Parts: sequence; structure tokens; C-alpha cells
Amino acid sequence: MGNVNIYQGKVLVAGATGKTGQWVVKRLMHYGVAVRVLARDREKALALFGKEVEIMTGKIQSDSDVAHAVAGCRAVISTLGSNSVTGESSPGEVDRDGVIRLVDEAAKAGVQHLGLISSLAVTKWYHPLNLFAGVLTKKWAAEEHVRAVFAKEGRSYTIVRPGGLKDGEPLLHKLHVDTGDRLWNGFINRADVAELLVLSLWLNNAKNKTFEVVNESEEPQTDLGKYYDALPE
Repeated sequence: MGNVNIYQGKVLVAGATGKTGQWVVKRLMHYGVAVRVLARDREKALALFGKEVEIMTGKIQSDSDVAHAVAGCRAVISTLGSNSVTGESSPGEVDRDGVIRLVDEAAKAGVQHLGLISSLAVTKWYHPLNLFAGVLTKKWAAEEHVRAVFAKEGRSYTIVRPGGLKDGEPLLHKLHVDTGDRLWNGFINRADVAELLVLSLWLNNAKNKTFEVVNESEEPQTDLGKYYDALPE
């Protein structure tokens, strides 16, 4: 465990059993933050996280499940991502509608901060990734909804647009951050994306920011908070 109780309040992680979601939970636990997860498969979540994490069983497609999951949470971190072209796991159902539902229910419940994983090239409709059921277009619609709902007094958001996601430990790479969706390629460890989202809970410079991030070089880091300082106001 790192700094205990660095953040006062419970954080809901949506998409927690996915590879990046698991890292978000790990980094929250590292900082001693109270964690709740919304999981479709309770047994899988229990096997991954044990009993230190509160598990809410439910689906992102259900208004009532999402409302139940966000109740009593101070912040929400979404690592939701589609994994099929059609059906309940499609980009329309997950990357767009699922995130929009999460945002709306979180706002109703009084959640103060929402962190979202999006993607590089999210504004580029002609990007090859959009061949996957228009996934970037769906992520862009979700981003716009987050900004519209959470850029209000008493609320804040942080949207991270990573390059291709890789496995590996956090804090091993110097990062390159940018805004304006000008980066076309690059990779980043999922663990670093998770760390950036967790830091956004308490760093003022992270509030109401949308930015792109990729690895620059292998170079051990002591704190990723400095990358928020590098973002334009």
C-alpha cells in the first residue's frame, strides 16, 4: 500500500475486469482509495480483486444497475470498451451508450469527478479504426457528453486518449502528452493510463482536461502528475 486515504470517498470503476480496468483497481488500492466495481460476472471480479473491493453485479446496458452502482460514490472511472461489432458488446452499446448512461446516472447521484479512457484519433472519422463499427465515432460522442455534463460547477472530468495499449508495470516510461488530437500513433502501458486516471482524482491540473498520451522512451518515473502540469490551460 502507498499513501493511505489520499482521496476521501469511494470510486466506482466501470469495465474493471478488463485489462486496463484491473490496473485502475490496482492503482486505487495502491493509494488506499475505497473501490467499488461494476461487473457483469461477480465470480470473475471476486477472483481478480478478492474481498477488499466492493463488487456490484450488473450490466452497463441497464439504467437501474448503473444507478445502483454509482450511488454513494464520489468519483467514477470508466475503462469501458467494446469487444464485438454487434450486440451488447458493440461500440454503440458500450463505448457510446454505456458511457452516456454512466455519465447521466453519475451526475444524478452527485458524483463529483469522472475519468474516461478514450482513444487517439477519436475525432478522425476516416481513421481505419472506425472500420470496427465506427468505434472512434462512438467514443467521440461519449467524450462530448462527458464534457457537456461534467464541466459544471461542483463537477469535473478527465479524458485520457491513449495510443495502443500494452501490458507492463507503471512508471517505466517517459510519456509524451498533447492536446488537439494531433498524434496518429504510438503505444503506452495500460498501467500508466490507469495511473493518470487515478491521479486525476486529486490533482487540480487534471480537472476538465482532454489529452492524448503515448510512450516517449524507457525512463523510470517517480510521479506522472508532472504530465498534467505540461498540458495547456
